[in-house]
Amino acid sequence: MNTKNLFMLLLLCSSFIRLPIAMAEKGHDEHAHDSLTEESHVGDDEHVDEAKEDDGGHDEEGAVSLSAAQMQAAGIIVKPLQAESVRSVISAPGEVKFNSYKTASITPRITAQVTGYHVVLGETVNIGQRLLTLSSVEMAEAQGALLVADREWKRVKQLGRKVVSASRYTQAKVNWELAQAKVKAYGMTKQQVNKLLASEDFSQANGRFDLVATQSGTVLKENYILGQQVESGKELIRITDESILWIVANVSPSDARQIAIGNDAIVRFDDHQLPAKVIQQYHSLNETTRTTGVRLEVNNPEELLHPGMFVNTVMETSGQSKVLALPEAAVLRSPDGDWQVMVEQDEPGEFKPVEVELLRVSNGMAVIEGIDAGTPVVVQGAFFVQSELAKSGFDIHNH
Repeated sequence: MNTKNLFMLLLLCSSFIRLPIAMAEKGHDEHAHDSLTEESHVGDDEHVDEAKEDDGGHDEEGAVSLSAAQMQAAGIIVKPLQAESVRSVISAPGEVKFNSYKTASITPRITAQVTGYHVVLGETVNIGQRLLTLSSVEMAEAQGALLVADREWKRVKQLGRKVVSASRYTQAKVNWELAQAKVKAYGMTKQQVNKLLASEDFSQANGRFDLVATQSGTVLKENYILGQQVESGKELIRITDESILWIVANVSPSDARQIAIGNDAIVRFDDHQLPAKVIQQYHSLNETTRTTGVRLEVNNPEELLHPGMFVNTVMETSGQSKVLALPEAAVLRSPDGDWQVMVEQDEPGEFKPVEVELLRVSNGMAVIEGIDAGTPVVVQGAFFVQSELAKSGFDIHNH
């Protein structure tokens, strides 16, 4: 073997020895890099978890702490929830009815023809507003007679008592008064009569006149068509003031004896409930159901109720029962509409909202359920606590 061949052999052996060493070193470096990266990620995760724990623990509490000075300044009073004596109640189905004392039936007083309309069904009208225009032969004759009597009366007054005999003077005045009374009795208003007399135009005695709203309210019924000949006394339009309605609840005679006029009641429908008052009891039984009617009066400012609707009623009786109750102001609405009370936690001055179910309100006391007796709740100053809770950034829903 010559020198050249020996050199090549040594070079080849050296290459085979270095290759495993280099691969081992590379593997060691990669392993070290992966370990470092893994440790870094672990550290980051622990940091995030700690941050979440610090941030979430406060929200999870959902409570607010008030100092003794704050509680005293806000007049906050905390008492254990306990059973109170309030009037017992009777539940019964009911139906919404017109308030007859706030309902008007618009009818003509003489036979006439409908020639025009000025309102539509469901429209809100004011007292004195024009509803319908009618035309009548009888009215035309009465209007003509009024214009003649008015002209005669003006002439007699101008001549004076010294020229005109006392009998003529009296007769002219009486005829004028009777002619006015007649057109008013037929359906003309005082304003319409004055307008007719001011014109002194006999062509205005055409028999046309307007029916006007005798009260403010909503047009709930229409019973006419244009050109129709209608008889006197026929109801053409019905107007009712829906701000105060009647509810007729059907109860057994034995239950009716426990309910007194003036007792408080509640009207429930859908997700709403409205306070009401017992105003009357019927003195006859329904032949089919063998129940008697109890009439409630309910304020309906937002017009949530309409005649014909079916509702549920809860009426107080003269007897009393023990129920969990606290002042009405201590039960608040949460932003999502649920009822809640403010409950004091283990630490004095620390409060948390708890959702409850409001069953009814009786004489300023809210009857509730969904919370145990003996629970310390805020009975005065609950709104202040809720406001402080909202300002602190907590979610005050508690489902």
